[in-house]
Parts: sequence; C-alpha cells; structure tokens
Amino acid sequence: MEPKSADKDLASPGSDKETSLPAWALELIGQYESGSRNQFILHGNVHDRLILPLKQPELGSLHDFLIRILMPSFDVVLNFDLGNGIRIDKGGETFTQWPAFKGQDLPRAPRPAIETLTHYFRYTANLARLGKPAPHVGCIIRDAHLLAPALPQGLNYDLNALAFLMRDWSSETLLTEHALVTFLVAENLNDLHPLLVNHPRASRIKVPLPESADLASAFRIMAPRYPTALAPFKDDHTAPAEALRGATLASIESLLKTKEHANIALAEADLSKLKKELIENDCNGLIEFIEPKKNLDALYGQEKIKTWIRQDIELWRKNDIDALPKGYLICGPVGTGKTFMVECIAGEAAVPVVKLKNFRDKWVGSTESNLEKIFRLLRALGRCYVFIDEADQTMGKRDSGSNDSGLSGRVYSMLAQEMSDSENRGKIIWVLATSRPDLVEVDLKRPGRVDVKIPIFPTTTPKEGYNLIRALCKRRGVEIDETLLGEMEAAIPDRLTPGAAEALSVKIYRLVKVKKLKPIEALAACLQDYQPPVDPKVMAFQIELAIKEASDLEFVPKELRQGTFS
Repeated sequence: MEPKSADKDLASPGSDKETSLPAWALELIGQYESGSRNQFILHGNVHDRLILPLKQPELGSLHDFLIRILMPSFDVVLNFDLGNGIRIDKGGETFTQWPAFKGQDLPRAPRPAIETLTHYFRYTANLARLGKPAPHVGCIIRDAHLLAPALPQGLNYDLNALAFLMRDWSSETLLTEHALVTFLVAENLNDLHPLLVNHPRASRIKVPLPESADLASAFRIMAPRYPTALAPFKDDHTAPAEALRGATLASIESLLKTKEHANIALAEADLSKLKKELIENDCNGLIEFIEPKKNLDALYGQEKIKTWIRQDIELWRKNDIDALPKGYLICGPVGTGKTFMVECIAGEAAVPVVKLKNFRDKWVGSTESNLEKIFRLLRALGRCYVFIDEADQTMGKRDSGSNDSGLSGRVYSMLAQEMSDSENRGKIIWVLATSRPDLVEVDLKRPGRVDVKIPIFPTTTPKEGYNLIRALCKRRGVEIDETLLGEMEAAIPDRLTPGAAEALSVKIYRLVKVKKLKPIEALAACLQDYQPPVDPKVMAFQIELAIKEASDLEFVPKELRQGTFS
C-alpha cells in the first residue's frame, strides 16, 4: 500500500507532533500514515481524562482526543455504541449525500449498525476507486467489548459474523487503500473478541495511566478552576504529581472538585492517603495498599536475611539494578510472619506495597481482564512491591486440566509473562509468600522471576522462644525478666512461631491486667496447658520445604541444616 497523502494525515496539520502528542498517539499516527494499519484497538486507560494539546491545552475524553486532535481534517467521523447506536460526530451534510441514506434513523442494534457502517465504508472507497471525490472517514466504536465480547465462541454465528465484518475494515483491500481509519475502544484486550484482538492487520495501542509529568501538566491546566484546593502547590505542582502517580486524572479531578466545593486545600501530608484511596477506588477492590509502618528493625532475629535485603534496597536506591532481584519467595511454616516480613521490607525501602486481592472472577474472561487492569496500574506506579499471599493457590498452574476451563493455566501464563518482563526490572519487585512452595510452579520460581528465596522458621532453641515472647510482651508494656529463662526453659515450646508467640503475649497481658499476676507467673500459667496451633508433623514438613527452597543456606539456622524436625 502506498503511504497515505498529507491531506489524509492524522493530527492537526502543522502541529508539532514530536513535542505535543503522547507516545501512544505518535505510534498510532506513524502506523496510519505509513499505510501499514488503518484499524486501532485502543485499550488501557481509555475512560480517563486526557490532556488535549491545543494552543490552550485542556482536558477531555479519549473521544475528544480522537476527534479534535487526531481527526480534525477528516470529512466524516462516525461513532457507535450500544446505548446510542450510530451517531454522526462530524460531516453530517456529507454523510447524508450517501444514496442509501434516506433520512431514516440510523440503526441502533449491533448487527444492522455494523452492516450499515460497512456498507458506507465500501461506498466511499468505491467513489475513490472511480476517481470521484470521496470523503475521508473515521469511525469510533466505543466499548467495543460489549459489541463483540470475548465469550466462548462455539456456535455463536451472529457474534462471529459481527467480528468478521469489523475485522474486514482492516483487511479488505478496497477499504485499506482508502482514507478510512477505525478505532475499537475497550479497556481490556481480554474482554474483546479474539478475532479482532488477534488479527495481524489491527494494531493494539495501549493508552497508559498518566506519568508524573502528565499529572504536573494537568495540575497546571486545572489550577485556575480549583484555586483553593491547589493553593499549597500554586507555584510548583511536582509534589502532588509525584505523590499521586498511579491515580487516574478523572479521579484526581473529582477529588479537586470535592475539595474546592468544601473550600479545603489539598494538604501535602494527606497525599499518600489520598493516593491509596484513589487507586483502590479505580481498581474496584482488585488491589489493596499495605501501609508500611515498620521497618526491618521490627523483625525479630533473621539477621542474615535483614542484611541481604538491606543490601538490595541500597542497590535500588542507587538505581544499580543489575544485581537487584526481580522477585522474592518468602516461604516457611504457617504463623512464621511472612506478611509481617513484607511490611517490614516495604517500610525499610519506603515504597508502596500493592497486595493482589480477589482478581479471580466467575465470569468468562473477567479474571484475565482484572489481571490486565492490575498490570496496567503497577506499571504506572513507578517503584513498588507486589505482594501475592498464598501464592500456591493464587498464581495458577501451567496444566490446569479441565476443571476450571483452563482458567488456572491462563492466570499462570499472564503472571509468568509479567514477572519476567525485563522492562519491570528496577520498578516492580514481586514478593510471593507461601507455606507450600512445592505447590508453586517451578517456572514461576526460577531466576529471572524469583531470584531470592527467603525461608523463615520458628524458633530453634528455648532461649529464642523465651526472647521472642519477651519481645512481643514488651510491645504491650509487659516486661518479663530476661534472667528468669532458667526456671522457664523446660516449659518453652519447641518450634514457636511468631504467630503462636503473639497469641501467648495477648494471654499474658490479659492475665497481668485482669488477675494481677506477675508477668513471669502469667507466662507460666499460659504455658501450663499449651497446645501448638500447628500439628508438629505439619510443622516439620513445612520447615523441610522451606530449607529446600532457600536460595542461600546462610538464611537457614545452623540448628536446622541437618537433623530431624519432628
């Protein structure tokens, strides 16, 4: 195909494309103007507000961006969605010259609407082929996944036919040689019919969440409208832009409207909390921010592990990422404090921890769509830890069988691909936690996805157990004399986990406050009929698994490197 002529270009004639347009728009323009693509699947942050790079920049929707920025020179721009049917956004007089148009209402139902659009596209392309004046046509299909969803295909002939027609817009020679451009807008690729998504003649263009520089520009645009809300930052919008990175412009603008209406300024001290609320809202409960209020000093023992992690964090701060792990696997028996360790690591590094929550869904395609949305957010956040608890249950299996229609295998594939993406090194560190590392797929635990495997264990000596109980009681204001270990040594449980010790410290505190016992007496009373919360055989099995997984034997206490665990 010959490159399209200048009068068919996307974007305003004479605009400074290199400086004013975002990277995704420049990629799209290059593909269209070279003649290599005329259909674009826009996915990602497609429902957000965008900066319209006009002489006087303003905020608008993606729809505004496409019409006002990318297609100002097109003669006809059509738009279709399930609610409104076909609408003429531009060039109504030109469109009505079509002989097949007889003044009737344009169809609203999907099949007749797509057939009508196809018919019109062919009509204009035939005019051009005959050497007659032909309008340059653009078409936007909003929420295309509702029109052509990624449902099980089976014998759904009507849905497949609809997808085929839309696919023809980018593959039929008559249409690709004419000045036609079509945009299929869907937030997540996994929601859209595979005949469209996987078609090699259609270009998949991701609209990303705004970067810090984008947010700073947006704040400058919004400042005149929200003078009170943005008063603390009127001279410099860098701080709120950096702090709110990962949130959508729409959610930020909504926040500013609320603040302005209440005559309240946006306080710098509140930015972290506001970011958490905005992003969790945008993600509809798919993720949770863990606020790290502790650092590695709060972690009892584990000196070798703390030293290693601090070295990694120092490399990260220096942006020396060649030796930085892409992921950690934290494994150990139930109750050994895996989640607590993640909080301490994040507090030490002073970066957000994003915990993946209920991304699995019963609806076909929804789980994959949820993951796609989560990955988009993670890439926008900048540096963060991604915490996956109970990784053996959450991360799927390579061969999931037929019990879940292959869902587990698709989850595994998506997570494996994202974890190994080299673009994420130095930005995202994955942290998997499990008491059953043997059930996590081997490929997910390999170097390049998980580089450091950290085992954590219960106490190995009575002294360790005694000091652990003392440390947890001290946090509650109950002091147990260090010198009294001798008289309690025989009663201290073997293989005491932080979880079990935490429960003991609560009971000790209660006895001290309610029955007025001395701390050592309360401890003795609690240990008199103590029963371990985890079966010793299960504990021994999980300890052995953690030892086998350790990426460095220095992480394993000498007492556990040899011997039995029963």
